[in-house]
Amino acid sequence: MKTWNAKPGEVEKKWWLVDATDKSVGRLASEVAKVLRGKNKPEFTPHCDAGDFVVVVNSDKVKFTGNKWSQQTYYKHTGYFGSLKETTAAEQLQKDSTEIIRNAVKGMLPKNTLGRQQFSKLKVYQAAEHPHHAQQPESLSL
Repeated sequence: MKTWNAKPGEVEKKWWLVDATDKSVGRLASEVAKVLRGKNKPEFTPHCDAGDFVVVVNSDKVKFTGNKWSQQTYYKHTGYFGSLKETTAAEQLQKDSTEIIRNAVKGMLPKNTLGRQQFSKLKVYQAAEHPHHAQQPESLSL
């Protein structure tokens, strides 16, 4: 009996809705990364994008454990010499809370073209409203 491998056209994509209210960032990101990669499906194939779309709402209500609000730092380089910008998690929450979840999920995906393709299926919003009602996303309990 041969092993069955999924092909990009054969995989059915679904839309999932995740509410990030009072969820720990790391635990939320690991579950979202599993769904984006397709590891929750029986037809998971490592070299094929078998994952689903994920819509995360209420990103401004996530939580960190311990002292991570002041200790967790995010780095950004503008491209000029000596221009490494450093931001704490509390400052990033005030500036753009969606980047907290995006950075956490991006770090858990593969660092190649397949990982970038899977990362593009993540949609993160600060409030409870999102423009993806037409896709009828199902609620994903974490």
